[in-house]
Amino acid sequence: MIFRRSKTIRKSKEIDPDEIFLDSSNIPQFDKDQFEGQIERAISRRTIVILGIIFVLIPVSFIYRIGSLQIAEGEKFKHISENNRLRQSLVFAERGAITDREGNILAWNVSDESEPEFSLRKYSDQKGLHSLVGYVRYPKKDRFGFYYDTKYEGADGVERYFDTLLTGQNGLKIAETDALGNIISQSVLRPAIKGENIKLSIHEKIQKSLYSSIEEIARRSGFQGGAGVVMDIYTGEVLASVTYPEYDSNVMTDGKDVEKIQSYLNDPNTPFLDRVSKGLYTPGSILKPLFTLAALSEGIISPDKQIESTGEMRLPNPFRPGEFSIFKDWKAHGFTDAREAIAVSSDVYFYQIGGGFMNQKGLGINRIDTYSKMFGLDETLEGTFFGGKKGVIPTPEWKREVFKGDIWRVGDTYNTVIGQYGFQITPIQAVRYTAAIANGGTLHTPTMLSLETENELRAKGIYDSSKAYTRKIEGVGKVSPEPNAPNTPDMVNRWYDVVREGMRMAVTEGTMQSINVPYVKVAGKSGTAQLGVRNQFINSWSVGYFPYDKPKYAFAVLLEKAPYTATVGATPAVRLWLDWMSLYAPEYLENN
Repeated sequence: MIFRRSKTIRKSKEIDPDEIFLDSSNIPQFDKDQFEGQIERAISRRTIVILGIIFVLIPVSFIYRIGSLQIAEGEKFKHISENNRLRQSLVFAERGAITDREGNILAWNVSDESEPEFSLRKYSDQKGLHSLVGYVRYPKKDRFGFYYDTKYEGADGVERYFDTLLTGQNGLKIAETDALGNIISQSVLRPAIKGENIKLSIHEKIQKSLYSSIEEIARRSGFQGGAGVVMDIYTGEVLASVTYPEYDSNVMTDGKDVEKIQSYLNDPNTPFLDRVSKGLYTPGSILKPLFTLAALSEGIISPDKQIESTGEMRLPNPFRPGEFSIFKDWKAHGFTDAREAIAVSSDVYFYQIGGGFMNQKGLGINRIDTYSKMFGLDETLEGTFFGGKKGVIPTPEWKREVFKGDIWRVGDTYNTVIGQYGFQITPIQAVRYTAAIANGGTLHTPTMLSLETENELRAKGIYDSSKAYTRKIEGVGKVSPEPNAPNTPDMVNRWYDVVREGMRMAVTEGTMQSINVPYVKVAGKSGTAQLGVRNQFINSWSVGYFPYDKPKYAFAVLLEKAPYTATVGATPAVRLWLDWMSLYAPEYLENN
């Protein structure tokens, strides 16, 4: 009856009275939100069909996936499943050890229960070595305990530059486990290969002594930092490379003392700065031997020509007749020749041979620039351990760029030839130039590896040391300053001799008498560079070589930024260091 009536309704579209007669007075009583008082509509056939298709597709997709896993890719997943029982893991390679030239160990590896998978890196606690040797970062795990960084990372110093040599090759081991992950057996598939041990050219105790000497004078006189470097003038091997202050390599590698590390980062004296190769400083008078050599070479002056210093040089002002520009000397030196001018550091002498004055011809800024570059004062040493900052040599082009088109004046040349104005160099550039004066004109590439290690690694075919910056300096002695004197190698050697004699006189009777010691003859040149808008700060330099009769080692020591009232500087620091050498490393002071 119901189906028949539904069919009749669909055909005749008639509605029974009991379906439509509602008492209108009752309508407000219905809850329309619950569909009271409304006629229900039957579910459409289309909806039923769509639901049916969905219910059919779901089991079909499951059946397809099961078939794919079991049949099409069954072997593949079987292999993976079997390998789940065999767990592979890395065997971390030992990092190569670092020693000094005497074999004293500076960086090594130790086993530790807190990190059983790889060795921990430890460093010598000797002062002055940390910033040089550097530090490493350990392999890193993700939050699931898996290593995503599988090697030590050299982060600074020797550890960073020689990272490729020090890093070995990780091995691979395999362990068989049961269903609970317990190891049943294990074996090494590929053994780890240890990194190369390297021997540095550095002498540990000389390094420490130089650092301590710089530290003592810096603290006494209020210098905020310092640097020192000692180099073999014939091989380029560096015996000491000091930057003060420094950080602690063990603290940085361990990485747990956050407060200490933060103090390094916030230290205004920048313990992370490698001052030897990346610190640029106004050189001051340490460049006077170079420009003496240039003036002799270019025929500007003869060795015995004397120039008087009354304490200042007055240059007529071309724009204001009757007025003068005054260029002061630090002292009235009287008449000085080339040797004496170096010894007493006469500014007036160098003003005149640099920029000219009255009847005295000068080098001029272009030749000052040429000789500065000839002796490597602008070289970055890129590709070597000492790769760093490019030196700044003031020129008219430099001034136009820095001072927005301002022209070059002779006063700029006067200030440049005494190592001031915009001149800036690094300590490694200073020691290379000094070594070239000492050895008679060969500029060497400084090296941090001992020659023994270099030769061993080269024989293995895994290291090719760069000698790109080693060269014989050409151009010195082009013009003779003496009438009818031939321009021969002997004449060139004479100009070097004049400069070296002046540097020796600086020690025996000039500005460096504090290092006129009985146990070794030293030749050198000191320098004080003024800093700040009111010249309220100074840098103090001391460069030189020893033994004077048979030169072997050159040095450069810098003390950075102290009040201009500081009376003790770089040369007293050299004295402290030489005194130590005479007691504990006298073999380096001997005439061999």
